[in-house]
Order: sequence, then C-alpha cells, then structure tokens
Amino acid sequence: MATALQGKRIAFLATDGVEEVEYTKPREAVESAGAQVDLVSLESGSIQSFNHLDKSKTYDVDVTAAEADPGAYDGLVLPGGVANPDFLRTDPDVLRFVRAFFDAGKPVGAICHGPWTMIDAGVVEGRTLTSWPSLRTDLANAGATWVDEQVFVDNGLVTSRKPDDLPAFCSKIVEEFAEGKH
Repeated sequence: MATALQGKRIAFLATDGVEEVEYTKPREAVESAGAQVDLVSLESGSIQSFNHLDKSKTYDVDVTAAEADPGAYDGLVLPGGVANPDFLRTDPDVLRFVRAFFDAGKPVGAICHGPWTMIDAGVVEGRTLTSWPSLRTDLANAGATWVDEQVFVDNGLVTSRKPDDLPAFCSKIVEEFAEGKH
C-alpha cells in the first residue's frame, strides 16, 4: 500500500472553515500510499481549519487556485466543513480548477459538504453521490441522484457523508487515485 500512489500528485482544495479531520485523514492516507500532496486554496498564506465549529490548526497553502495547473495533478480531494465549500463555490478560479478534473476524467473525492463546490462547477448532473444529508436537495436540484451510503463511487467520483465515514472514504480514494483516469 505504501507505493500504490508513488509518482502521483494529488490536489486538496480547501480554505478557511475546512473540517480539519476531513482534510488531515485523507491527506495522511494518500501520502502514506506514496502520493505528493499540494494544498490549493483561494489565497496564499495559510487556512484556518475547524473541529466542528471550534477553530483548530492552520495549514500552509502550496498554491492558489488561480495559479494551480489542474494538468499537473492526478486527482483532487474536496474536504468539507460548512464554510469551506461555501467560500470555494463562489470563486471562478476554483470552479475552473474543479471542472478540469471532471473534463479530463481524473478521480475526485468529496466528503460531507465538499460536493457543494461541485454543484457550482456544474459537474454533478447525471451522477450518483452521497454527502452530508443537508445537501440532498441541492444535489437533486443540480441533477444528481443522492444516496445515503458510507461511501459511493460513480466513475471515479468518490463521495462520503461525514467524518465517521473517513476510513471507507480514505481507502476508496487511494484505490481510485491508483486506478487513474476513468
């Protein structure tokens, strides 16, 4: 498992308000499998993570969405947290970045509120996915089919509902990133 993602580069797209465990656990999983990881965000500097509604640690940003080249990455992870995807979904550079992964057929993982950003990127129509339950109507209105499952995979798109689903989510994103383009 330590080399399943050797030579792969994975982007984690997050900003202030990211749910810390939804950023750190998937990052640890892909790095443990041999991937190089970059934190892509709205601005340079650092982002403030949260543990539910309480501030937690900060994390250094590697590159902004405006400067990031989606072609340089083999996969994308969209962690949740309520504020994080809500900030991301209004940024045109973020939406361009996210769309590029879907256009290229590259694997993407999104957990909890992470799919909100995908709605505004226009990439959920016709897909089946899961998320935090409050996104169900938003996803349906965007043309997706919502399911209540621990982890769901739709042609390289891996989604999960909440932090309790992280073991299954982390295992499945490593598997999908190892498979590559779909």
